[in-house]
Amino acid sequence: MKPEMYESYYGLTKTPFSKTIAPSQLFIHPGHDEVVARLTQVVRGKDIGLLTAEVGCGKSVALRALSESLDAPRHTIVYFNGLADLRGFYLQLISTLGGCPEYLRANLVRQAKELIAAQISERRKNLVIMVDEAHLLSTQLLEELRLLTNEAMDSTSQFALILSGQPMLRQKLNLTQLMALSQRVSIRCRLKGLALEETAGYIRHYLSLCGRSDPLFSDDAIALIHSSSAGIPRRINNLAVQSLTAGFLEQKGIIDESSAKRAVAEMEAN
Repeated sequence: MKPEMYESYYGLTKTPFSKTIAPSQLFIHPGHDEVVARLTQVVRGKDIGLLTAEVGCGKSVALRALSESLDAPRHTIVYFNGLADLRGFYLQLISTLGGCPEYLRANLVRQAKELIAAQISERRKNLVIMVDEAHLLSTQLLEELRLLTNEAMDSTSQFALILSGQPMLRQKLNLTQLMALSQRVSIRCRLKGLALEETAGYIRHYLSLCGRSDPLFSDDAIALIHSSSAGIPRRINNLAVQSLTAGFLEQKGIIDESSAKRAVAEMEAN
């Protein structure tokens, strides 16, 4: 079924719970506020920060909110969503900073260091490197990132580095070969699922962006969605959309608990 069908039925102006929400319209709960505030300190101190959370808890949303909060003329943000290998990292970094990558690895390292230094000395900008899905990085690449931050013999850092990933990233940093990197992490953040009242606010917020400021989901439906999703935003999104579909198919004016139960059953069956 096309989203347009339940959108029209429920008087929605666009598809709710979409991935294409503008950063300024994101639902920011206290947990996100705290994470953004702490990662802002990482940026100001040009330190290394660690952000971990289960799949779907909103790590990327927090990074988007952080990016939006930084003064664009004063910051250069380089965002990586997972990295295939060491060469791929340097190619993307150099290209993003305006360079034309050379072939040899030694030249790539030199280029990267020169471009990073130019951000400070010539462009007067603060460089922020964000690595999402960092739990997928090899130990070699993680160590290379540490060495890149250690250019000034540990006296100063030229840029801020934020590593974001699933909880296994914390475990990886406990490996002996990554102990030096772990010790350099100044701030560690962990995102958890939303509380019940936050789930209710989350659902209301995104429905209001689509033209429905009045209650559309019953309290029982929200409570079931919350318990079934463990308060994880991505799961809330999926269950809310499935509940809207179920409510439309049953021609209901309000998404009630039975619509939410049908949504949960369908999600569990897939």
